[in-house]
Amino acid sequence: MADETKPKQYFMQHEQMDFETQCILGGCYYGAVDVGEVLSTVERIQDGDFESWYGEWYATGERLQGIAEECATADDGVSARQAYLRAACYFAASLSMIDGTDDPSRRVPTWKKHIACFDEFCARLTPPAEAVEIPYEKTPMPGYLFKPDGSGGPLATIIFNNGSDGPTCAMWSSGVAAALERGYAALIFDGPGQNAMLWLHDVPFRPDWEKVITPVVDFLVARGDADPSRIALSGISQGGYWVLRALAFEHRIAAGIADPGVMDVSAAVQSKYPPEMLKLVDDGKKEEFDEMMTEGLEYMEPATRQMVQWRMKPYGTESFYDWITMSRQYQARDVIGQIRCPMFIADPEDEQFWPGQPREVYEALTCPKTIVRFAREEGANWHCEPKARSLYDQRMFDWLATIMPA
Repeated sequence: MADETKPKQYFMQHEQMDFETQCILGGCYYGAVDVGEVLSTVERIQDGDFESWYGEWYATGERLQGIAEECATADDGVSARQAYLRAACYFAASLSMIDGTDDPSRRVPTWKKHIACFDEFCARLTPPAEAVEIPYEKTPMPGYLFKPDGSGGPLATIIFNNGSDGPTCAMWSSGVAAALERGYAALIFDGPGQNAMLWLHDVPFRPDWEKVITPVVDFLVARGDADPSRIALSGISQGGYWVLRALAFEHRIAAGIADPGVMDVSAAVQSKYPPEMLKLVDDGKKEEFDEMMTEGLEYMEPATRQMVQWRMKPYGTESFYDWITMSRQYQARDVIGQIRCPMFIADPEDEQFWPGQPREVYEALTCPKTIVRFAREEGANWHCEPKARSLYDQRMFDWLATIMPA
């Protein structure tokens, strides 16, 4: 008998691969992928085989890159633009399982192919997206500023904060495209521990995200083409924590959005460990905990080993003990009462990583607040509503229009 409490898997028995497939398909609405390309690639993947996952998505990316280059040579700007975006997203898809493959060192070269295709896509938009560098400590944060067609200024602008491991290209269908359709400008960027900042510059995550967002706001205000009274901040996945933390200190932002609301990032990390192992962490027994984890990894299923290796990297540590203790700093309970701007909190049914936390966030907020449930019967369940981005955008942007019109 089917377990009615468990979200349905559609394409693969491997749970993470199935979820990733649903996320990829969610990009169809905004042209980030094409359904036939996705399904034909999935058909070729051996269920649960990470090397197969990487190889097939990479092959699809190369095929679409070839199409894009042919169209560019023929001066067919629309076709080239569309194919470059899809190529970028397929290269990015190949990376999500690469730690479990025979050769994880392919990550950075593949990531570079993804960003090169995304650059080509951005250059062919109307108007072209502007590649920017946001001053940040010793290493500027790379990003892109998108403006709606025919826009003047100053513009209502949304800062879209990526999650812990989302590729740059995913932000197109995770807010940017919908913002442009509604007349908003959109800024995306790689913060510490994300994309270029991690893979090219070795800059890890940090919990005090106001130290990241304040330079972003400073950058926008200094440009002059963004309306300083109409800046919103949206965070997806782990960005649902970073947004809360930043807004507790950065009060120039007019509206905040968390998809989903994340009060405590460490819950997703610690839920994988039995209480007796977490007690070792609580008691400060670093060497004992790390030794147990190192030995245990040798006997773990490849999926578990791959997940652990993937999740540790952005924290900048190879110690399992430090990973957990560092993740415990990523909680907003101590500062959430300082948020002043109106907040939109997404609460998807069947949230896998932070179940119950959107409601906890909503109840703890003392500012004007709205929580929106995304239900299974709408096809809008699971983390970040992967199959229902248009529904999410309709509800979120309708709310935003009442707070900060374009």
